[in-house]
Amino acid sequence: MLDYSALRAVSAVVQTGSFEKAAGLLNVTPSAVSQRVKQLEERLGVVLVARGNPCTATEKGEWLCRHMENVGMLEAELFRHLPALVDPAGPEPRVTLHVATNADSLGTWFLTAMSRFAERSPYLLNIAVDDQDHTAEWLRRGQVIAAVTGLERPIQGCRRLSLGTLRYHATASPGFVARHFPQGVTKEAIANAPMLTFNQKDRLQGRWMHQVFGENLSPPTHWLPSTQGFVEASLSGMGWGMNPALLIDEHLATGRLVELIPDTPLDVPLYWQMNRLAADRLMDLTHAVTTVAKHHLRT
Repeated sequence: MLDYSALRAVSAVVQTGSFEKAAGLLNVTPSAVSQRVKQLEERLGVVLVARGNPCTATEKGEWLCRHMENVGMLEAELFRHLPALVDPAGPEPRVTLHVATNADSLGTWFLTAMSRFAERSPYLLNIAVDDQDHTAEWLRRGQVIAAVTGLERPIQGCRRLSLGTLRYHATASPGFVARHFPQGVTKEAIANAPMLTFNQKDRLQGRWMHQVFGENLSPPTHWLPSTQGFVEASLSGMGWGMNPALLIDEHLATGRLVELIPDTPLDVPLYWQMNRLAADRLMDLTHAVTTVAKHHLRT
């Protein structure tokens, strides 16, 4: 038999990041939270919470937290039909849904979808950000219940929907192009021109260069983990980078940015993958994501 008071304690510690805050959320003492977590860990023979500042879930703890997420959704549905089950003296039960997306989607269209969902839903959201080629791992590890991902193949235990493609352009300021490509954007010239890279997982610039030049090139790079920062750095002449068309169409139209090589976009397919156990109960979330994606992404 599962000890749901202990499961809720683990989930609360992970959600708030500390035993003290979890105690406030559960309306119990920190020592009670600590005891519940410790007893559950001893019973299972595994560590569920990595103690630190903040406290985080281990891999086993993540799976437990996703289970409690599903339980919370089931309870919320039950309470709507049987409100007498709700303790009037207790805190209002709120369920936090954990989802993941890539930074460029968050900076262009995904936040609109989440806002539309939140307007009509009692659920709270915890949005994690990673490269579109890596958000699928969040689903595999049980860290999130749904994700925007570049992985076309359905993840085991998940449903997959195609969202469309996010188009990128290799862009820079006119001044940058004049300085670094006086004879045109050749393979030799781009190998020495500073580019912008989001982080070590970012492969977009490399994919574009391979698409255009047929080779894997390694230009010098500035590291800049910000979608909007990419645009600003391109405008300022700091380097060239792959920017989402949704953010730079106006800059291209006014000439503040130019494509390094005209008509060579890079289209990145995106998919929505959701845990099957939660898919039917979160149809509104999927509807918000697919509706907004259809409006902003290319088909």
